[in-house]
Amino acid sequence: MQLTELYEQVIAGNFRALARAISLVENEMPGYGQFLQELTFTRFTPVIGITGPPGAGKSSLVNALVGTLLAQKAKIAILAIDPTSPFNYGALLGDRIRLAQHFNNPDVYIRSMATRGSLGGLSDKIIEVTDVVRNAPFDYIFIETVGVGQSEVEIAGLADTTIVVMVPEAGDEIQTMKSGIMEIADIFAVNKADRDSADAFARNLGKMLHEKPAAAWNVPVIKTIANKNEGIEELLAQIQKHTQINQLNPKKAFLLAQKALQLIQKQRMKDIDRIGLKNQIAQLLAQNRHFNLYRFIEKYYT
Repeated sequence: MQLTELYEQVIAGNFRALARAISLVENEMPGYGQFLQELTFTRFTPVIGITGPPGAGKSSLVNALVGTLLAQKAKIAILAIDPTSPFNYGALLGDRIRLAQHFNNPDVYIRSMATRGSLGGLSDKIIEVTDVVRNAPFDYIFIETVGVGQSEVEIAGLADTTIVVMVPEAGDEIQTMKSGIMEIADIFAVNKADRDSADAFARNLGKMLHEKPAAAWNVPVIKTIANKNEGIEELLAQIQKHTQINQLNPKKAFLLAQKALQLIQKQRMKDIDRIGLKNQIAQLLAQNRHFNLYRFIEKYYT
């Protein structure tokens, strides 16, 4: 299939074509760069990031939100980031297990992506894949991160709305204030809110948010019980309210600049033979124990 035809089928909402396009980009197959350059962004599709510590119930919350949106006739894409298998570098667990409730729904597209060593809770190709999915006719794109903890802040630069999912046992006020992950939330969801300490935890979280400087968006704290579908409509209402304020995500430019540097560096180093480079250095070291690395690399500057 030609790249132009593949792109046209992605725009038309063909899930098979979308899967092929994502694989093309994720695996850097021939033509993937040209395909990315053809992407256009003529419509706004909200990207909703779901993050938080492991065991907070992120997948259950996504399931519940998607179920509510499907009742409203929405079309949904879900990118579920999973840990990487040490054997084949693919995604462990996978979408079929975590999101089986919606797997066969014709209005839901689910894709598991492996972190492949990325430390920020996302896959190293998540920006490119999200851009591909944004060209398909979806009403919402959900990205569920792997749940690695406080370093999981990349999602704040990618998502239009970031939901941080917490549980009542997440810790006391001081620990909560210190956590880097707490600074990225547009919405807090206190899940498993049927537990005894949920009300007090949500109150304390709300008090800390009120102490922050005034902003255009006041971060809400929503109590949910995902497996009972409680609080989901209220959470969805806040998501829709946040996406409608049309506020540019200030973290997006930083994330894209970092990605641009990574891509430029990769392009400029494509002709460097790493094994050959190592062999050259090994030979020079054997010839001269006073080998100067900085003189050696000067020839690569021009």
